[in-house]
Amino acid sequence: MATDRRTLLADAALGVLADQGIRGLTHRAVDRAAALPDGTTSAYYRTRAALLTALVRRLVELDQYELELTAAQAAAQAAAPRTAADLVDGLALLAHHRLTGDGRRRSLARYACVLESVRDPELREILTPRENTGRELVRHFLAAHRVRDVEDRALTLLAGFDGLVLDGLVRGETIRREALEGLVAAALRP
Repeated sequence: MATDRRTLLADAALGVLADQGIRGLTHRAVDRAAALPDGTTSAYYRTRAALLTALVRRLVELDQYELELTAAQAAAQAAAPRTAADLVDGLALLAHHRLTGDGRRRSLARYACVLESVRDPELREILTPRENTGRELVRHFLAAHRVRDVEDRALTLLAGFDGLVLDGLVRGETIRREALEGLVAAALRP
């Protein structure tokens, strides 16, 4: 991943948002988090909206990278998910990434950005689910199991997963495997 000044500032902004919430996201706080002189962030991102937009673009980039990495790790273990248990294993691995370490911080920032996007169409457009490795794997899995309404069920399964991650963040707990099994079973129902 590139480490140019804009990327450094966007990464620092992600950290500030995760640690201090949306009210703590200021140019000065990002300057401090990036260990740069005061005014550096505002020289690159003149407004708070520009800073938030850069942060969201970086978040989406990191999320896509994480999804590809998780899919590669799952593929190394068992190829593409063939059984419900395989898909649950992949979701459990992704949940672990989303609830620990840097992934936890990105998840905190992601949900703060989602709430901001309710009032900001530009952020909403950036955050709108796009084609990605995880979504494609779920679609292929459901199609291989001859599930009707593959698109709707994939979106429902992934929305349920996001809800479990949010709940895990709020409660400070891991996601129980049974909850993931329930999501997959619901997606596979005739």
